[in-house]
Amino acid sequence: MYTAYVIAGIDPGKTVGIACIDLRGNLVLLEHMAFAGEEWIIQRISSIGTPVLIASDKPTHSFMIDKTNAAFNSTLFYPQRVLRTQEKRELAKATRIKNVHERDAYVAAIKAFNAYKSKFMQIESSVDPRSIDAVKAKVIKKYSIKEAVENRKAGRR
Repeated sequence: MYTAYVIAGIDPGKTVGIACIDLRGNLVLLEHMAFAGEEWIIQRISSIGTPVLIASDKPTHSFMIDKTNAAFNSTLFYPQRVLRTQEKRELAKATRIKNVHERDAYVAAIKAFNAYKSKFMQIESSVDPRSIDAVKAKVIKKYSIKEAVENRKAGRR
């Protein structure tokens, strides 16, 4: 399933977890791989869509996440504090994710989604349904909703 825009959560390490959600918060990709590099991450995310947000579940910068972000020219999301394991379990419990790498990647994506949720709701209630995801993508890139809508009307992506 190809989705135009996604939020990609990445759990870097010896075993890498990736989770992609669409701009409505639906899980569209969940995988992990031991000894994976940026190339694998980039290929897997590209097969699903274009990431507008690359997210981590830790407040510290990771070379792997930064490099992946640079490849897509997307926006980075890092939480302001370390998330407790119980909080991660709570955020992921509806998905029944058992693998901790996939869970942490999913939590990163959901935290990023939630950071924009109120803007997304505003867009959904005021924008032509055919333009919603494109406007959301622009807003993530730091455009105002008004600017994003005007860019869509002018035919700019």
